[in-house]
Amino acid sequence: MKITGKKPWYMEYLLIIVGTALMATAITSCFDAAGLVTGGFSGISILVKAGTKSLYGNGIPLWVTNLVLNIPVFLLAAKIKGIAFVKKALLGDLSLTVWLAVLPAWKLSGDFLLVALYGGLLQGVGIGLVFLGGGTTGGTDLLAAIIQNFMRHYSIAQIMQFVDGAVVLVGMYVFGVERALYAIIAVYLVTKVSDGIIEGLKFSKSVYIITEKPDEVSRMVMEDLDRGITGISAKGMYSGQDKLMLFCVVGKKELVHLKEMIDEIDPNAFVIVGDAREVHGEGFLEK
Repeated sequence: MKITGKKPWYMEYLLIIVGTALMATAITSCFDAAGLVTGGFSGISILVKAGTKSLYGNGIPLWVTNLVLNIPVFLLAAKIKGIAFVKKALLGDLSLTVWLAVLPAWKLSGDFLLVALYGGLLQGVGIGLVFLGGGTTGGTDLLAAIIQNFMRHYSIAQIMQFVDGAVVLVGMYVFGVERALYAIIAVYLVTKVSDGIIEGLKFSKSVYIITEKPDEVSRMVMEDLDRGITGISAKGMYSGQDKLMLFCVVGKKELVHLKEMIDEIDPNAFVIVGDAREVHGEGFLEK
């Protein structure tokens, strides 16, 4: 999944390395320390560590389990999907494994809610950075891609939800229902934060304007707000009249001023406002 645009190659690798460092911090110092199983191979690693404490010191280290689980998955993926498919996923997994091995672990808090919130925030940012770097960390997303190759009637997202859900259920059995419920909060936060990082945090507003004074409104947008505006030919189906619908994108802080100015020019104007999750171009994010 290539979503990095024109970033230099070294920036892509830097994003993956920094992202996996944040993920490892969340796993070791938040989720493992509090017994919160959030799914994925990291969740399985936490379960294995907890289940082997009576057999091996403090249990099998997280990085060992993560590496062992990923080796056969990568070999299968390389055989089925090709080397190019697993190239950056391999970098992400190796980076995460190294961070899990070298980063010191500490217990962030005894409050499960704080652990879920901060752990979810850290891991969400980490995953978002890894995806911005065009990589993944292997794990259940790579496993889901392999399974989907044989079960075409299921999407990769559906398979991942099933696998991660199963891991969380086992965690519920091992650590108890209460911790599993906090883990679900962390999972939700991870998803929301990583989506925000990937889609862009600098949200703008897309505005459609239907007015009897398109020239005056357009001039105001271009001169007062210094924004571009586009006229779209439209037809009112009730009146049967041809109209010129205006479209522009503005920052959130500019929206209030825009609506006020439109009301002054044409109090009867019809204005539709929507979210623009990410905008590339002059005056917004650089391409």
